[in-house]
Amino acid sequence: MQADKTGRLMATIHVEIVSVEGHIFSGDANLVICPGKMGDLGIAPRHAPMLTALRPGEVRIQADGKDEVFLYVTGGLLEVQPSQVTILADTALREGDLDETAAEEARRKAEEALKGATGREDLEHAQLQLVEAAARYRAAQKLKGKRKQL
Repeated sequence: MQADKTGRLMATIHVEIVSVEGHIFSGDANLVICPGKMGDLGIAPRHAPMLTALRPGEVRIQADGKDEVFLYVTGGLLEVQPSQVTILADTALREGDLDETAAEEARRKAEEALKGATGREDLEHAQLQLVEAAARYRAAQKLKGKRKQL
């Protein structure tokens, strides 16, 4: 736990994010917001333990006195313990790695693949590609808007 300016202890939770590409983030936070399969999850210190799958989307990490950290994940697993959050991401991109043009192109290609899908497996694969590409595009647009406000 850290102390604020008045000396009061502030509750934090340690966050670790890793993917197959390597270690992405490590630090303390007051709040972590993740894209769970059933909806967005807000995790604060002393959260009840849980394990859940993640869908493609934005991870936000908020810590007092620091800029909010934004990451994009394509999916993965989220493990929550009372003092630690661990995200095992399929793929994770930092804010600066999101390219809106590339995300839009991926979304367009996924839509074309969906139109041309013939078999059940092709259809399911195309649908998954479209969900991921659309989430990446939304995250890139959202982060672009935040950069303009700064």
